Amino acid sequence: MSAAVQPMVGEVVSRREFLRVGGLGVVGLSLGEQSALARTAWTHRRRAIFILMAGGASQLETFDPKPDAPASIRGPLKAIATSVPGVFLSESLPMLAQRLDRCAVIRSLCHDWTPIHETGQQLLQTGRVVQRGVRFPHFGSVIAHTHEFQSPVPANAVLPRVLSDTGVHRLHGQSGGLLGDEWNPAEVGLDVAQEPENIRHAYGESRFGRLLLQARQMVERGTRCVTVNLFDALHQQVTWDCHGDRCGPATLFDYRDALCPQFDRAVAALLDDLEQRGLLNDTLVVAAGEFGRTPRINGNAGRDHWTRCWSALVAGGGVTGGAVVGASDATAAMPVSDPVSPAQIPATLLAWFGIDGQAATASVAERTIPLIPAAPLSALWPA
Repeated sequence: MSAAVQPMVGEVVSRREFLRVGGLGVVGLSLGEQSALARTAWTHRRRAIFILMAGGASQLETFDPKPDAPASIRGPLKAIATSVPGVFLSESLPMLAQRLDRCAVIRSLCHDWTPIHETGQQLLQTGRVVQRGVRFPHFGSVIAHTHEFQSPVPANAVLPRVLSDTGVHRLHGQSGGLLGDEWNPAEVGLDVAQEPENIRHAYGESRFGRLLLQARQMVERGTRCVTVNLFDALHQQVTWDCHGDRCGPATLFDYRDALCPQFDRAVAALLDDLEQRGLLNDTLVVAAGEFGRTPRINGNAGRDHWTRCWSALVAGGGVTGGAVVGASDATAAMPVSDPVSPAQIPATLLAWFGIDGQAATASVAERTIPLIPAAPLSALWPA
């Protein structure tokens, strides 16, 4: 077997010229064998920050507004122009709109599993849903297990802590899974108070700002994978889970007044900070929720769970600035081109570190199956 990886940072390399390295099954092999999966000269420089918009952010109020849709669908927020001609974001994200020429947008995420938080969280982070009690590993656990790291900081970390109460008592995809609990992401608390005031101000005095500043600290100190849970629980608090009722008290006005402005400022600051420190090309940044929201607004000024179409933002790592992967229909209800499985997100993160999730295998119930049954999103890089 062989494992396809992305081109080296700084090179303009076509997809036909991707480097290929020896691939071995992940689960059930010794650490030494697994280290051969992606041992190349460039992988030691690479980092990843995965921003989980836990709760499921609305595509219409963030990365895929529909200004020509009826008011019952387009919602209270307008669309604004971005630094990429012809590509619009919600008015709630003005700072990211200015930086979109350094980012890529995915607008066709979709899946057919049960529309609950936990299935989407598992798919986004492991590429599979737990079935018959079999837990698949978090992408960062695979990376930490596959590579040999000599560092005083954890190779794979989660901020501020692993997911807990998101609605159903099921797993969330933030563990070592089949690899064992010793490969769980480390929960790490860092002190942002030591950062200069101008840096803290840039990120904003919000939960989002503090968490993303901590993520930058960690990758700068050598952590390879940082997963940021913008919310580590959803119960009885304002989150992206905008039902507008007791199941999720947030409304679209909370998106307008708090959630999106805080997210916009924090992510924009993260991208600027990484770039100024010379880390952006070596750090792949992905922001996505576990599903989207219903195209039609409900009676509580909110939107409900929707797995048939939603969006994500990708930056850093040499991705094609201004790229738009996939497209949704006129109401952001269904993909009309290039549907993207959420399993392609962890597949892409693994590929960033030289690991082909389809060539890597797991042994389950005496069967050998691909670790992730999805291909990485090669459209994010130059052809």
